[in-house]
Amino acid sequence: MKRRSNRITLRPEARRAVDRARVALHDRRARPNLRWLLALTGASVDRLSNVLAETGGLVPVESEIRRLHTEGGRPNYAQFRAPFELYALARLLRPDHIIETGVSSGVSSAHFLLALRRNGRGQLHSIDLPTPQRGHRFSARDSPVALPPGRGSGWAVPSTLRVGWDLRIGASEAILPRLIEEVGSVGLFLHDSLHTPSHLTFELTTVRPKLVSGAVVLADNTIWTGSAFPRFASAVPAPVARRGRTDLVGLRVP
Repeated sequence: MKRRSNRITLRPEARRAVDRARVALHDRRARPNLRWLLALTGASVDRLSNVLAETGGLVPVESEIRRLHTEGGRPNYAQFRAPFELYALARLLRPDHIIETGVSSGVSSAHFLLALRRNGRGQLHSIDLPTPQRGHRFSARDSPVALPPGRGSGWAVPSTLRVGWDLRIGASEAILPRLIEEVGSVGLFLHDSLHTPSHLTFELTTVRPKLVSGAVVLADNTIWTGSAFPRFASAVPAPVARRGRTDLVGLRVP
């Protein structure tokens, strides 16, 4: 008897659009994980295909991000491994407010901003405590997300996307509590800043009161944050969705 495949695939036109965007961004890791998106949104594969087909129109922006990386001396730099998933999440959730902690060159920020522009609504609030590069040339002593000389947080976000972007420079411990008091709700949150159990716990605890029903909470590099995210998920309560074999995880607030 022939075994039925449980593979989930995009429609061909969506797959081709994503491939064009990945090539333009120059990031092989950026192939979307459909199971992860389905777990976090509950959207149909057809709806995901429709949204991800839009990435074909992002090719000029992806090329610009790559150009800016090259100009900054980082032609192979890519800060965030799932940019098109971020775009799809923001398009599907249509949040009034997105908060991210950790910006670096701004790959994640750019894709949130692209989605909000397509939505015609919503604001991105980004917090970053930048680490400068030690010398003129990037070396093994530098953090992988160190800023090149003369660049600031979000240095690869094209100027056309910056209008209305709320970028705040400083420590999350000082900025995030004030920001949470200002916003009415949080529909999408991404932790990609200091990856320690205590810091992740602080950020998740701080944003929790403003998370709306159906909000998505993401955390990257959880290999370093121990049980902080699973404990938060148990308290919400919501199941943890892992992006394939990576340590990028998320949950959807009930």
